[in-house]
Amino acid sequence: MTAHRWVMEQPGTPLTRVEFDLQEPSSNEVIIEIAGCGVCHTDLGFFYDGVRTKHPLPLTLGHEMSGRVIKTGKDAAEWQDKTVIVPAVIPCGSCDLCDRGRGTICRKQKSPGIDMHGGFATHITVPSAGLCAIDTARLAEVGMELADASVIADALTTPYQAVVQAEIEAGDLAIVIGVGGVGGYAVQIAAAKGATVVAIDIDQAKLDQLDGYGASMKINAGNVQGRDVRDAIRQFAKDNKLRQTEWKIFECSGTAAGQTTAFGLLTYGSCLSVVGFTMDKVEVRLSNLMAFHARTLGNWGCLPEHYPDALELVLTGKVSMLPFIERHDLSQINEIFARAHDGQLTRRAILIPDAS
Repeated sequence: MTAHRWVMEQPGTPLTRVEFDLQEPSSNEVIIEIAGCGVCHTDLGFFYDGVRTKHPLPLTLGHEMSGRVIKTGKDAAEWQDKTVIVPAVIPCGSCDLCDRGRGTICRKQKSPGIDMHGGFATHITVPSAGLCAIDTARLAEVGMELADASVIADALTTPYQAVVQAEIEAGDLAIVIGVGGVGGYAVQIAAAKGATVVAIDIDQAKLDQLDGYGASMKINAGNVQGRDVRDAIRQFAKDNKLRQTEWKIFECSGTAAGQTTAFGLLTYGSCLSVVGFTMDKVEVRLSNLMAFHARTLGNWGCLPEHYPDALELVLTGKVSMLPFIERHDLSQINEIFARAHDGQLTRRAILIPDAS
């Protein structure tokens, strides 16, 4: 069977369409007919900023995928014809790290679009380990199609794991810095877990999009900066009888400015979760962690075992996705990359191979 994918030959040069023949899957692999693949900030980093992939170029990018299993290896037959979400990080499932629940740092992990060809294609072959089955009838009940669920694979599950790691609970004050494709879902997830959420961004349009979606306070960091941000949040916490300590801070912007703001908001017992990625460096005083008895956490992807719970938030309407996504033909990939890079997209783009 002939399929096609869009390949990055060199960073910054137009992606090219390449046809390829599907090979027989190995015993524990499946072939998935891709319904949709989301365009992530990480993809743009590989394409525009020269962030290195582990697989040598040429490589197909894309790690946010949903689709239907059309063929399986002999040890993965239970997945035949299932509709699924493909984890953005696929642990091996059998090493010491995986056995101890540390699959996101599994040294044998595979990430589509990084370690192997990714999802900007019609088909992909992936390990069956970690696949998340999805009921399209339940998706339809919340107005979504299978392609829409692709974004769950990273933009939703990554902040979900960050919220779980930070141990968000009812009564917490959560602060999300950068409320784009990932941060917007962090706001919704933290609110769904019972936190009161402060959303911070320099883009007023992104803040306005969150009306009715979990943000109890919104701060435009282009207008309010430095100590004034902290003071505004302190006053908000006081007015709403929230704690002045143990704030849960999520840096999702992937910018040096966002990281500096996040570190500056540390208070006693805070937890700072670094979710966004940047190649830029920041200068901070690490002794603040000691003085505040605070902690910082990195967050790489999401354990596959968390996917069903994250998905359930969507299927039960506790997290809304449709207002924050838009579909495009896969054949428009170069245009969509350019528009995303230039900040011209107001929603996360999902590329649909069926229409290309």
